[in-house]
This record gives sequence, structure tokens and C-alpha cells, in this order.
Amino acid sequence: MKQTFEIFINELVSDEELRTSFLSSPRRTLELAGDWGLPLCDSEIRSLIAAEPSIWDRVAEELDSRLQAAA
Repeated sequence: MKQTFEIFINELVSDEELRTSFLSSPRRTLELAGDWGLPLCDSEIRSLIAAEPSIWDRVAEELDSRLQAAA
């Protein structure tokens, strides 16, 4: 399951459409993740929902700036 959690977080910070969906409807997006083959356990779902929503945009921006600097 840990790998699934890491995959979901990676997708969350790299996919703007997924991030937008998650920020507008986190529980529904996490339910759909199971349908996409990324089932998350209850504690993982709680931790994702409990995180400050702005963290995901900040991480995505930081990652993007680092990737641009590396290129």
C-alpha cells in the first residue's frame, strides 16, 4: 500500500487536473483513485484530507521550478 500512496502523491503534485479535482472534492477524488487502480487505506485517505490544501500547489510549484533549473 505504501507504494500506492507514494504514486498517488506523485500524481497529485505532477498532474494539475488531478490536483484541481482533489482540492475541490478530496473525498470523491480519493474514491475514484481506487477505481483507477490506486486504492488507499483509511489512514492514507485521512492524512491526505487532513493536509493543508495549499501544500499541494506549493510542492508542485517547487518541483516545477527545480525541474526547470535542472534543464
